Amino acid sequence: MAFVTTSDRPVAEAIAGIGYCNPFLPERIERERRALGSTYIEVSPVIHVRAGASIGEMFPNTAAMERRAGSLARSMRQKLCQGHDATEQELVLYEDVALYSLYSRYMSRQPGTGKSGDPDWVGPVEFWTEFLADFRFLMNLPGRTLPSQHRPEHIFAGFFQIERAFRYIFEDIVGCSMPAARLRAAVWQSIFTHDMRRYTRTLYRHMGDIPTLITGPSGTGKELVARAIGLSRYIEFNPRTKKFAASSSRSFFPLNLSALAPTLIESELFGHVKGAFSGAVQDRTGWLDEEICGPGGSVFLDEIGELDEAIQVKLLRVLQGRSFQKVGGTESRHFVAKIIAATNRDLAAEMRAGRFRHDLYYRLCADVVATPSLWEQLADQPDDLSNLVKFLAQRVLPGEKAEVESLASEVVSWIDGNIGRDYSWPGNFRELEQCVRNVMIRKQYRPARSTDHDQARAPLDAFLSDVRSGSLKTEQLLERYYALVYHRTGSYKSAADRLGVDWRTVRSKLDRAFNASLDGSKDGDA
Repeated sequence: MAFVTTSDRPVAEAIAGIGYCNPFLPERIERERRALGSTYIEVSPVIHVRAGASIGEMFPNTAAMERRAGSLARSMRQKLCQGHDATEQELVLYEDVALYSLYSRYMSRQPGTGKSGDPDWVGPVEFWTEFLADFRFLMNLPGRTLPSQHRPEHIFAGFFQIERAFRYIFEDIVGCSMPAARLRAAVWQSIFTHDMRRYTRTLYRHMGDIPTLITGPSGTGKELVARAIGLSRYIEFNPRTKKFAASSSRSFFPLNLSALAPTLIESELFGHVKGAFSGAVQDRTGWLDEEICGPGGSVFLDEIGELDEAIQVKLLRVLQGRSFQKVGGTESRHFVAKIIAATNRDLAAEMRAGRFRHDLYYRLCADVVATPSLWEQLADQPDDLSNLVKFLAQRVLPGEKAEVESLASEVVSWIDGNIGRDYSWPGNFRELEQCVRNVMIRKQYRPARSTDHDQARAPLDAFLSDVRSGSLKTEQLLERYYALVYHRTGSYKSAADRLGVDWRTVRSKLDRAFNASLDGSKDGDA
């Protein structure tokens, strides 16, 4: 008898693949559908927060997936213990199914500190002993050595990281449009890369060496993206103490560079010694110091495009050599954490103008995440306005479910009757939130319409600049033009009518452009 039957193999492969795929890409939902067959409950094609919906309503297949994986893992283990032959590939398949079963069983016990988006374990994990027993039961088979030889403490730490990353991305990066879905998928890749197996084997130790640069207009959630990445770092687990090496919720250090004078920025980042400058009455430890931001931590430098050139040089040395000195000091200090930077400026233009160093940019651009504007998201999914308004109303009136529904309905009605669904929202989510507050207080909102024209022309100006420079390859030229028409018309069908092609062709071009950006194949991004 075969170790994996013909009927079980596609189910096992679907379950195994879930553990290594990007959960914010369509493949995750497709794998669940294959694993559950006729019992699968249809959900939205894009995994996203639905304001007012429960976890059970948003993820109706979770419990069934846990049961299916647990049953299959036990059945496969029993056959292995009975002496069934299995290839190395089939043994890896068993490992993957068993790991998914463990994850789905134990991560539901994870506590939260405060809001549900801040998952953390700050003390001993009491059920570690139970987890370890189940892990050994599934992975330590009589007379067999499984190929991967996973360490239980490493797997447990990885599970915790996956759970944190999913929750931060899912709960804070909202919207059901494709631009929002692509942003969530891109953030997941910033944390785990596109190859989860390689990440699990080795990359988890090295991702702190790779800075992340977040670009996008003001008000598009760049700090939320940085927070999701920074709070989702890998943290080692000590099986003897049953504790994690650090608190995940205390490992993110944001600094808005545009709000501080250059001297204060230097002191905040690098620290200073007593007497280094007027007012330095005692030594100070900077945020880059491992005493404050240790392994697994992240320093977020918001508005890095505003950074003084002298400090750019010092930051470049940190990225090159992972070392620095305090202001006024000579002792070399070691930087062991991750740099995350963000800007709403066009860094390519800043470099041409001599205001931003080329060498610093090329140290930062190994991982670039671009946040889409609210206009782009609503152009793709106009009906998402109601969901986004309700989400923001929950921020304004936390815990007031009935009032949230009433306020959201009032705001959407006001928008429809006054500025219309085609309004460009130049202030993005920040402006939409203020619209919600204004309507709540005064039953009206007065947008600064003088910025609309500039906002609308920005994508066209960028496209024309690249055309004039001759920097686009043929396929890139088509993709960019399709994207421009798509953003002007607001839907695949309208863009297809204008271009004289099938709407699926438009979607295919935009999807290819997105996948190319995730793979880092676009030239000249800044």
